[in-house]
Amino acid sequence: MFRKKIKFSVFAIITFFNPAFSQTTRSNLLWTLPQYITVKSNTKQFTIADGGKAATIYVDPEDWKGVIRAAGDLGDDVRKVTGNAAQVLESNTISKNAILVGTIGKSHIIDQLIAEKKIDVSKIKGKWESFIIQTVGDDLVVAGSDKRGTIYGIYDISEKIGVSPWYWWTDAPVKKSKNLYVKSGTYVQNSPKVKYRGIFINDESPSFSGWAHAKFGGINSKAYVHIFELLLRLKANYLWPAMWGNAFNEDDPMSPVLANEYGIVMGTSHHEPMMRAQKEYTNRKKEVGPWDYVANADNLKKFWTDGLERNKAYDNLITIGMRGDGDVAMGKGDDAENINTLKKVIADQRTIIKNVYHKDPSEVPQLWAIFTEVQRYYDAGLNVPDDVTLLFCDNNWGYIRRTGPAKELKRKGGLGMYYHIDMNGGPWNDRWINTTTIPKLREQLNLAYQTGIDRIWIVNVGDLKPKEMPIDFIMRYAWNPTTLSANQTFNYLTDWATGIFGQEHAREIADIVSNYSKYNLMRKPEVEAPRIFSFVNYNEADRVLKQWRDLVAKAESLEKKMPADAKDAYYQLVLYPARASAGVAGIYIAAGRNNLFAKQGRTSANDYAKQANDLFELDQRLSNRYNDSIAGGKWQNMMIDVHIGYKQWSMPRQNTLPSLSLVTPLTEPTLGVAVEGSTDAWPGAITKAELPQFDMLDKQSYYIDIFNRGMGIVQYTAKTDKPWIKVSSFEGVVAKEQRISVTIDWKTAPEGAANGIIEIAQGDTKVPILVNILKKAGPVTKQAYYGGFSGEFSIPAGKYNAKIAGKGAKWILLPGLGRTEACMGIYPVTAPSATPDKAPRLEYNIFLPRRGGTRVCLGVLPSQDVNPARGLRIGVAIDGGKPVILDARKGYVDTFNEYTPANLSHSLVLKALPPLGPDYALVSRRQPRRNEIFDNLRWLDVDVNVKKPGMHTLKVYMVDPEIVLERIVINPDNRYPSYFGAPDIQHKAASGVTSEP
Repeated sequence: MFRKKIKFSVFAIITFFNPAFSQTTRSNLLWTLPQYITVKSNTKQFTIADGGKAATIYVDPEDWKGVIRAAGDLGDDVRKVTGNAAQVLESNTISKNAILVGTIGKSHIIDQLIAEKKIDVSKIKGKWESFIIQTVGDDLVVAGSDKRGTIYGIYDISEKIGVSPWYWWTDAPVKKSKNLYVKSGTYVQNSPKVKYRGIFINDESPSFSGWAHAKFGGINSKAYVHIFELLLRLKANYLWPAMWGNAFNEDDPMSPVLANEYGIVMGTSHHEPMMRAQKEYTNRKKEVGPWDYVANADNLKKFWTDGLERNKAYDNLITIGMRGDGDVAMGKGDDAENINTLKKVIADQRTIIKNVYHKDPSEVPQLWAIFTEVQRYYDAGLNVPDDVTLLFCDNNWGYIRRTGPAKELKRKGGLGMYYHIDMNGGPWNDRWINTTTIPKLREQLNLAYQTGIDRIWIVNVGDLKPKEMPIDFIMRYAWNPTTLSANQTFNYLTDWATGIFGQEHAREIADIVSNYSKYNLMRKPEVEAPRIFSFVNYNEADRVLKQWRDLVAKAESLEKKMPADAKDAYYQLVLYPARASAGVAGIYIAAGRNNLFAKQGRTSANDYAKQANDLFELDQRLSNRYNDSIAGGKWQNMMIDVHIGYKQWSMPRQNTLPSLSLVTPLTEPTLGVAVEGSTDAWPGAITKAELPQFDMLDKQSYYIDIFNRGMGIVQYTAKTDKPWIKVSSFEGVVAKEQRISVTIDWKTAPEGAANGIIEIAQGDTKVPILVNILKKAGPVTKQAYYGGFSGEFSIPAGKYNAKIAGKGAKWILLPGLGRTEACMGIYPVTAPSATPDKAPRLEYNIFLPRRGGTRVCLGVLPSQDVNPARGLRIGVAIDGGKPVILDARKGYVDTFNEYTPANLSHSLVLKALPPLGPDYALVSRRQPRRNEIFDNLRWLDVDVNVKKPGMHTLKVYMVDPEIVLERIVINPDNRYPSYFGAPDIQHKAASGVTSEP
């Protein structure tokens, strides 16, 4: 029986507070409740553990099995933290100083507290997945509105006492404390903003499947219970199970039973309708017959009916519709025929649902995945009943294809999103390592949520590892996407690092994790190639390599400071992804340099071949450590994806180095010369050696490489024919290569344009190098500006001179987004389209030394055609000129063949893509693995007429709100091609002095 009286203390309803606690307790931006745990005792607290003793946990034996199981986890979590377990009793007879856990309407303990008015559950009763945590007299009460609500409340305590949701999946250390207390009060957790929040284990071979077979004997219930627990600890609720040759319900019949007991909503992927895995079909293909609804409807209906009958007692979210067998389009590829077939398929599936569940289909949760070719069917007018959730998708690389259509915002089934942080398939694989940044996730998921996509968020996470960080963010963010602004994404990372590693090194860890994912986003490992970055212009490849090396140095240095119990987690979450990613980037840069130097005849080409080989071997050692050593071999096979040597979208059979060349040295020491700005080498090249132009405004320094094509030592001299040409070395000896720098003494250089010669000589072998300079004063202006006399220049979008708000919209800074420091986006993303006269705009002061045609290139993130009936547009103008409206789909990669003439003729909304226009070096459309998706940037170009040289104002106008601007390049110069464009140099007002941000 209950105790007859429970002392009731006055308490405050806590809405928000952020006190300072020890490292055991903390506050987190995306925690659904503030921190209520403390390790300091006072009289107005509930004691979880103190003096070697822990409070008893009581749970009604008639409550949900998942609740009872989670209560057991909490008891053990108290042990992990304090060394003393909290005893868990399944009993309604309770003692003092207890933790009382239960579900409203399912727990006699909770229902009696409500009846006695000891707790007020009016704010959560009848709500989806809500809970309260309340100190009541000498007790602590955890009451949930439903099964998962209670479970979430239990795990909320677990995390706040110091047990990370990732304690098992990343070996995250537990924050130890002998004493644990709950501050007096009531903590109310409202329902999540996104109803279904979950992950899809996919592309699971070879790594996840190899790991599961080694550890559990297969992808079975022993493996899945760890996924179920992780999801619940993250307050998620939904799972699409592994399906590459796996059948969740049949491989281990306990898997669906345990999923239901734990409290996980199960579904199937976008091409597996009616709770049937593809493997279930392929296992009985002879019995069922062809996957062809036109020819084999009766057998397929029986197949689907059997699947629903088997799973009807469980909590399911049913995928309806039909695609081809094996994640392809169905039928013979005729959209009109497929649309008619799908209408019949969906009608019959709804009848099956009605017959199996004995209720109206509108009462059974369903989704229709608008994936790949299905998007075309929807755009052509196909739809499903109003109670079915429309599951929109991204482009497989993390950019959503549609925002919530206005016509669908009131549909009963709502709108959902299928999103990828892992991809096996077109446009290219992206699966080995995490390449997704938190700012990108926040930008895209905010766009989805703000436009009404809030019923389902299901995320393809591949093997789950090593995508832990983005999984953590998405599941937490989905609870309430309004809590995190664009300028708080790094704060989230710091909180995430604190939750796993403690506060001491959290910011350093956040910085490493933020940067490795950003550098991977610049160029994902699977789409690396030896000639992506320029080796001769702007020191581009060297700058990229330095970024990676600096990052690795930080990560390795910090590893030495990690306590023993954090080292395994640190390797998995920080060191391995940073170091291994850097290694792959280094392999391709070394290979590219080897290829170039071999062409030039440099013997040092062989050194770079060795460097590539050494990094290749290091990659294997790093993987071996992950698979075999950390956590006592717990993660065997988890890191065996092939990730080096891609030739097409699909995974190669084995890791292979890019092509390397070896140079046989000449028998005698032989001079070779190469100069910045050219891939040629002298003597021997047809062209004449010439450095890029120097000018007094930018005060450039360029290099000359002097190298040896043979054995022995080259003795060289360097002399100039003009005293104002300065070289860093006038003579020397070179065994392999030496770089000398060239600068100009602007005080003694003549006014205007001038030239001179640098002669590099070895005996009678002489290489003249032309030097061109321009000594001309910069403009007199009161504001900082970009531009100069030497052609191409770049402007970071966030370095504007003026930002003018429009009617109901404005440009805002999006820190950390994109390939550089920040981007500019529109707030709110739901702003209506605008004409330039009413639109928000950005203004940039630029100096253009010549009149006439000027090419302006806007680098925007590869936003999809999210509202095709309206368009995707941005405006550009110079000074007071009429704005030019650009179709921001220029360069759009049509991965799913939506924009063919045939499909356009059937679509109700799609419009033909704009012409690509000129192929300039910055875009490099004809180069291997260069497009807007692989580059993570789309270039929009427009030619404008400049009436006179001097200072001008470049204006960029919002027309449609989803476009994100990262970078502007003016007058891209094909003579000096690069991946990023010229480095940005901002000139200070009036003085002409430069500053490099």
